[in-house]
Amino acid sequence: MNDSNFAPPKFRVLLVDDNEDDVLLTKHAFRNLPFVIDFQVAGDGQQALAMLRHELPYGDSPTPHVILLDLNMPRMDGRQLLAALKNDDVLKSIPTVILSTSAADDDVSNAYRNHAGAYMTKPIELHEFRSRMKRFADFWLSEIRFASSAST
Repeated sequence: MNDSNFAPPKFRVLLVDDNEDDVLLTKHAFRNLPFVIDFQVAGDGQQALAMLRHELPYGDSPTPHVILLDLNMPRMDGRQLLAALKNDDVLKSIPTVILSTSAADDDVSNAYRNHAGAYMTKPIELHEFRSRMKRFADFWLSEIRFASSAST
């Protein structure tokens, strides 16, 4: 393969989080990684479901390779969204990774019972947050092979 034809891998990530600062921090943490990340952002579970189901006005929303999901949000929280995703025959194959400030054992156990792919807590320190997102990207975006239904 010719190096001039090489382009870094491009991944679609749906970030479901109602906190604008956390959204900006997450996007910033992915900068300077050897991946092109196409972020979609939903502010709550209802919006995320509408995007994933291609409902209006999200009819042209691409299917993400992976979902990063906060737990504590208005309207439909992350716990409810995770349960809805994993009970949906079309959406259940999309890997869903919890990214939450909660380290409560009940939240972690519930997430895995509902088939979360992983559970990460949001660290307080910016350096540690960047480091954790780099490890996430190294594993999820370079080591994992996604189902073909997530590539559309």
